Amino acid sequence: MADTPDIYDEVAYAYDGTLEGLLSAIFASYANREVPTDVAPAARLQPRLGQRVAVIETNPEHAARVLSGVRRIGGWQAVLALKRAACSDEPDAGTAALRFVRYAMDEQKKRNCGTCRKKNCKGRGGAGPCPRQRGRAFSDITHPAVERLFQISRAIGQECEHMRQFVRFTHLAGEGQNLWFSRCNPKASVVPLIMGHFVERMSDVPFIIYDEVHEVAGVYDGGDWYLVNTAGNGDLQSALPDATADEALFAEAWRTFYRSVSIDARYNPELRRHFMPKRFWKNLTELQETPGLRKA
Repeated sequence: MADTPDIYDEVAYAYDGTLEGLLSAIFASYANREVPTDVAPAARLQPRLGQRVAVIETNPEHAARVLSGVRRIGGWQAVLALKRAACSDEPDAGTAALRFVRYAMDEQKKRNCGTCRKKNCKGRGGAGPCPRQRGRAFSDITHPAVERLFQISRAIGQECEHMRQFVRFTHLAGEGQNLWFSRCNPKASVVPLIMGHFVERMSDVPFIIYDEVHEVAGVYDGGDWYLVNTAGNGDLQSALPDATADEALFAEAWRTFYRSVSIDARYNPELRRHFMPKRFWKNLTELQETPGLRKA
C-alpha cells in the first residue's frame, strides 16, 4: 500500500457509501497504482467529461488493512476523521480522505526508524513507522492534503453535537413493549456516530433514532445496536405503535417548563437560531404547537 503510483489517470472511484467501501477504494488506489481524481459514493458521483468511472467493490479485509495502517501512522484522530468523512454528504469527502491517507503514508516513509538518531527509542530498528511521529500527519492542518479532511471532520463533529443536544424521544405504546422513538433530520448521516452515546445514556430501554433525510435508523434492542436501511419502505414511524397515554402529558409539561424559563425581555430570535438551528425545530417537543415560537 506504500508504493508510489506510476499512472495518473482521469478516473473516478465509486463505492457503496459505507466506511468499508471508502477504505476499499483507498486500498484499490494503491493496488491499481493510480490516483483517482474523485472518490465518491455511487449514488452521488457526477463524472466529469471524459472521466472513466471504476466501481470499487467493498472488501472488509482490504478495509481492515487500510484502517490498521491509518491507526498505526495517524493515531485515533486520523481514524475518527476517516469515519466522519464516510458519514459526510460533502461531494469531495471521499477524495479528501484518499489524499490524506496518501500524504500520511508518504510522510511516514520520510520518518522511518532507519533515519532516526534516537538511541533509546522503542522503534522497530528501521522497519518504521516511528512511534514518536504517530498522529503528526493529521495535526498538520495547514497542508492542503490535511486541511480539507480536517474541515469535514470538524463539521461532522459539530453535527454530532447538535444531534446529542436536539434529539427528542417519544414513548411508544404496545403490548409487552417499552420502546422510545426519535426522528431527526441531520445534514450528514451521523446516526452511526451518535448511537454509542445514547446506548450509554439509555442502556436499560430499547430505542430507535430515525434519520428521515438519509432514510436510516439506528435500532437498540436492549443488548446491541444496529443500523437499518429504510429507503423505499415509506415513513418508519407510521409502522410503529402510537404514543403512550402519558406521553402527551409529559410533552406538555416539557413545553410548559421551556416557556416558564424564557425571559421575554431578553428574547433574541437571531441568537436562538444560531444555537438552535431552525431545521431542527419541527422535531423538538418544546417547539411543537407553539405558534409564537414557530413564527420566530
